[in-house]
Amino acid sequence: MNKKEVNEIKRRFKKDSVNFDKMVGCYVDANKEMVLTFKETFLNLEDEEFHKYLEIANKAMSGTIGNNLLELPFDPESEIEGSGHDLLMRLRETGLQDEKLLIEYYNRIIESYDYVGNYLIVLFHDTYDVPMKTSDNLALDESEEVYEYIICAICPVQLSKAALGYREQENRIGARDRDWVVGPVDTAFTFPAFTDRSTDLHACLAYTKNTKEPHVEFWENCIGCGTRKTTTQKKNAFNNMLNQALGEETDETLETKLDIQQNLSDFITVEAERLGPEEPIILEPQDVANILTDSGLSDVKVEKIQANFENYFEEQLPLAEEILDEKALKNNEIRVEKNVLKERVVDLTKQLKEATGETADGKVPDIVVKVSESKAADVTTAYVDGKKCVCVPIEPDETFVLNGEQI
Repeated sequence: MNKKEVNEIKRRFKKDSVNFDKMVGCYVDANKEMVLTFKETFLNLEDEEFHKYLEIANKAMSGTIGNNLLELPFDPESEIEGSGHDLLMRLRETGLQDEKLLIEYYNRIIESYDYVGNYLIVLFHDTYDVPMKTSDNLALDESEEVYEYIICAICPVQLSKAALGYREQENRIGARDRDWVVGPVDTAFTFPAFTDRSTDLHACLAYTKNTKEPHVEFWENCIGCGTRKTTTQKKNAFNNMLNQALGEETDETLETKLDIQQNLSDFITVEAERLGPEEPIILEPQDVANILTDSGLSDVKVEKIQANFENYFEEQLPLAEEILDEKALKNNEIRVEKNVLKERVVDLTKQLKEATGETADGKVPDIVVKVSESKAADVTTAYVDGKKCVCVPIEPDETFVLNGEQI
């Protein structure tokens, strides 16, 4: 699913357009025990609850594509009876109405979701009449197909912080009652995927709040789909490869890493012009080697990083932009600006010394005479009234300036 397809579904998650026909859920404690289950007709919820649950649904499809949101594929050979895919298909087909099936799925989540603490499981069911679109992307009233899907979101539930508050019945300030508060969505998925504006039963859209350490165990053991690395994981892995090869962090290694990021950015610019704006720029191992070589790394270090790159990205090569560190690139721009300023200061200092005639030992002469190179040969010294003088012949068409004033 791309950003446009995600937004098309999310546009439904508004007060006047949402159409969830069913919402169910389960509250799980730290002992992995089901404390309660519930089933609600979404549109009949009280206003405040309605908006809070709508926030959960929105969050389950929020964030950056490829980082917070990942389309995860199912292996067709694993789509068998009793599998995660099979359970999702039955949940979808029954519209979250089968209580026995829901309990089975809650238990599957509890067994596979690695989390210490209380949490809330919420599932939504919806059907969307996908409107047909013309070649110029204008929507028609006619429906192309019905996209039926479920959203599953898991939210941590934590005890509110201890605090003072106004105790109205006692008319005094005292300790506020602590209660269990449902937090933001930690992990979620939408099944099936809405790919090319159509139902894709062989993929789901997963959401993760933590892009450094997503709940891969939940994807594999509960959803039953394949896994993919987030952009954050790819970027961190590449930085670790550089750190291992470059060694201890010094000013020199930091400069080298900034050079690498700048060369990577230049590579993306060139490839974008060559391939066109719509084509993805896949970063091949040889591209990495060329970028590292251009950044001044030795052959030994280049080969080490290239080998680690091929090993880590064995299943799927990353997009070049996924490895690009925008923060490092910004730091490089600042570094370049500083270097330009340093060079400018050196030039101005040199010019100032030339203008004042400052000698190598830092002494400033009392008299400084500046003439063109062609005129220098005509300058002589002579004694006038017993004093040594500088004689500069002035032709009729030449100008003479003394202390900024023409004479």
